Amino acid sequence: MSIDVAGKMSASRSAVASPAAVSRTVGRARTVAMVGTYPPTACGLATFTSNLSIAIATPESRWRVIVVRVLDQPEVETHEEVVAQWIAGDRDSLTRSLAAIESSDVVLLQHEYGLFGGRDGQDVLALVGALSKPLIAVLHTVLSNPTPHQREILEQVMAAASLVVVQSKDARQRLLTIYSAVPDSVVVVPHGAQENFSGASQSIVEHPCVLTWGLLGPGKGIEYAIAAMGRLGDHVPAPTYIVAGRTHPKVLAAEGERYRRKLQQQCRDLGVSTRVHFDDGYRDWDSLRALIRSADVVLLPYDSLDQESSGVLVEALASGKPVVATMFPHALELLSRGAGVLVRQGDVDAMSAALERVLYEPGLAETMKRCARREATALLWPTIGATYRSLISHVVSRREVT
Repeated sequence: MSIDVAGKMSASRSAVASPAAVSRTVGRARTVAMVGTYPPTACGLATFTSNLSIAIATPESRWRVIVVRVLDQPEVETHEEVVAQWIAGDRDSLTRSLAAIESSDVVLLQHEYGLFGGRDGQDVLALVGALSKPLIAVLHTVLSNPTPHQREILEQVMAAASLVVVQSKDARQRLLTIYSAVPDSVVVVPHGAQENFSGASQSIVEHPCVLTWGLLGPGKGIEYAIAAMGRLGDHVPAPTYIVAGRTHPKVLAAEGERYRRKLQQQCRDLGVSTRVHFDDGYRDWDSLRALIRSADVVLLPYDSLDQESSGVLVEALASGKPVVATMFPHALELLSRGAGVLVRQGDVDAMSAALERVLYEPGLAETMKRCARREATALLWPTIGATYRSLISHVVSRREVT
């Protein structure tokens, strides 16, 4: 099966239900059971799950989403769509979760290795092995060098799924070459975003302004970004850099604010403390979007070579912002047509040179903004929600006619 972001599908005769069967079911309202982290959990995956739920269950579609919220510890629930909490290592909560989603037409699982209990998140296999409903697995990480155990877990999840969704072409290719996935069972649907081209900005530093946001922790490459900022101080005006976001809860539990303090000391050592602003307060969605609108360039200095999906990258494009990013797979795919400048991981010279070009080379930023808006067209949530509804309808109809 193949699918484009407008929801148009093509497939071999054996891959999907007949056209007649599909036409009878594609317009029918469905109940989708979403399994993953969910607000108020503060992580990118929880935000994605919430946004995707809203995009699927639009009022005009008459679709419904219920949520099994994955947690380490029980919490008081504030969202009526959350029908169960699956607590890591708690078999009884898994049993309750399975019972709660029996009324759904399909289960939409958000998969990350660190999300579920057990070694490499192996407890997810207890869920997928017990499902009576068709499963669509959305893979947020596809490792290029998995351990044998990680590979085994992902292959078992894929074997249990009627369909596997990834968010980049590179991730799909990895599944085919490394994990022996069946081509017709894997489709690419981009990470969604909300258009953010206009509205009031929220400037908290002098311009030109470079922005990085997201939960803070080792691997984000912020130390390289700070070093790059140290090389741009001779410009008038010199750029300022905002690092927005709280420390990742798991990092905070393990080592407190050690990483943030290390970065702050680096700023003092380089003499850039007045030009680097750590914004660690809580920002609601509207406040964050206003902050993004205020940036002149978004910087993604990530260390990882495996990052197949970046919500920050997608939101930057949906805000029409020029991007400087390291060469992780999602950036390579989305920034190759002019919306961004790519640099190698940890290359401070290349990062500072790229920022210098975008901030000070006449006309370049405006050209990149136009490219970013063009790239954003296929990434907006209404399009992504329609695509998922089409996928779900095909998966359910295939089950109904077999």
